[in-house]
Amino acid sequence: MNPISPPARPHIAVHPTHFSTPSTTDWDDAWDSGSDSEDARQSTWKRTGSTAERTPPKQVLRSNSTSSSSTLAFSYTHVNAPDPASYPPSKSIDEPPPRTRPQNGWTIVDRRPSIDPSTNQPHDADVEGDMIIGDIDPDLDQPPPNNHLAAQSKQMAVFVREDAEQIVNDPLHGVRQRPGRRDVSPATSRQPSKSSDHPRDEKLMRERSIRTNRRHKFLDCLTSQDVNISELRKLAWAGIPADFRPLAWQLLLGYLPLPASLRAATLARKRSEYLSLVELTFARGREGLDQQIWHQIEIDVPRTRPGVRLWMHGATQRSLERVLYVWAIRHPASGYVQGINDLATPFFQVFLSAYIDSDPESFDPSVLPKNVLDAIEADSFWCLSRLLDGIQDNYIFAQPGIVRSVKRMAELVSRIDAPLFAHLESQSVEFMQFAFRWMNCLLMREISVQNTIRMWDTYLAEGPDAFSQFHLYVCSAFLVRWSEKLRQMDFQGIIMFLQSLPTQDWGDHEIELLLSEAFVLNSIWHNAQSHFGAK
Repeated sequence: MNPISPPARPHIAVHPTHFSTPSTTDWDDAWDSGSDSEDARQSTWKRTGSTAERTPPKQVLRSNSTSSSSTLAFSYTHVNAPDPASYPPSKSIDEPPPRTRPQNGWTIVDRRPSIDPSTNQPHDADVEGDMIIGDIDPDLDQPPPNNHLAAQSKQMAVFVREDAEQIVNDPLHGVRQRPGRRDVSPATSRQPSKSSDHPRDEKLMRERSIRTNRRHKFLDCLTSQDVNISELRKLAWAGIPADFRPLAWQLLLGYLPLPASLRAATLARKRSEYLSLVELTFARGREGLDQQIWHQIEIDVPRTRPGVRLWMHGATQRSLERVLYVWAIRHPASGYVQGINDLATPFFQVFLSAYIDSDPESFDPSVLPKNVLDAIEADSFWCLSRLLDGIQDNYIFAQPGIVRSVKRMAELVSRIDAPLFAHLESQSVEFMQFAFRWMNCLLMREISVQNTIRMWDTYLAEGPDAFSQFHLYVCSAFLVRWSEKLRQMDFQGIIMFLQSLPTQDWGDHEIELLLSEAFVLNSIWHNAQSHFGAK
């Protein structure tokens, strides 16, 4: 794959010269603070062909040769559009900008007359001879370059599995060859106390025995020549071991065929199809892209999973940009909508884990062989497409799927927790004010990626409608969980609390309890639809 990754923003060209006549290039505005708008429709980006008037900056008269040597004078050229090929790359932690050259800000230049040694008379220095005093850098929060990051990325290469090439062609190879790994989550990372009593030791031994037994059942199911999907769903409901999860997810989503003999050909065909889509889509560079869609994607990608190092690396961000843009142009009814970027992250992280022996959240994918990274990206694209096919009405115009789900959630909460519902009504709190994000991002903004991955094990086991139907009951159980606290708060307290829930320390136990409560609600109310809306 030779994808073209246009940058986030054009370069602002500023030179310390006299004001010159504006270029004939059709260009209005390079970038301003408004370009970070959450809404792509409010973007200040101007496409080629803009007829907006230009207002040239005022000249500042240069000091003459007799002026004081302490005086600095400045003059600037008009901001014109550079060639698209000269655009700088998008920012990421492993692509620090050089600090030895002027940045995108203004440059202070010493334009004082210099002394000619032959005549001992002052004369004006040309532009090439100007001395740069310093830069006024608008990106004050931009971190300095960190060479240690590059060294860390190179060290990560040792964590790439030696049999990664075989796993690309045969995912089952990784299942057979890899020993069991522990899931990384707050729940599983807690170590037993040295002073634990005998009953606790017995409990830990029983849990370990249960996990070992489940692993054997998963291994038997996944290594069979024709996977029994009902058995796989039954096993997956209670969670999938980390090393079995990449293959299990692809089977549960229907991306891989159940007969093992058909998988290699299917993977080769689907991956080749995705690579062709990428090459065709980006063949003409930035000029060939839908600017409104691309602009919003390049704003959202750096904001994806803030604080998680995997999503701060340039290789990950470029892959995510391609996945989101190709999906958007293939689905013109919805296009790209904020929140879809979050839904792609579990797939990329899970499929990456099949090829490495370290924590995916701290890994730099740029050290992977190219065909391995291409396979992860393609698999993530197709699995994301499968997921979104079932909830696409959440992202079309007016997002009717989300509106319908939020309304049904309010009706359900009024039945299962009438005091909470009455208190929310008395405080004029509308469900749309907090539950819209829960539906749009599938609770990914409220819980960690690890929690989300565990939750999706159950969603995929529930079936193709789980991300819309079962998720409704999960959100209802999630809200009722905080009922006692919420009933003690006023409007402002409720909204602030629901926007920053204390779930940072949640592990598998909390997620499984939430899923169990949702299962009970689903069992009671799913077949009682006539009760919804009946007050």
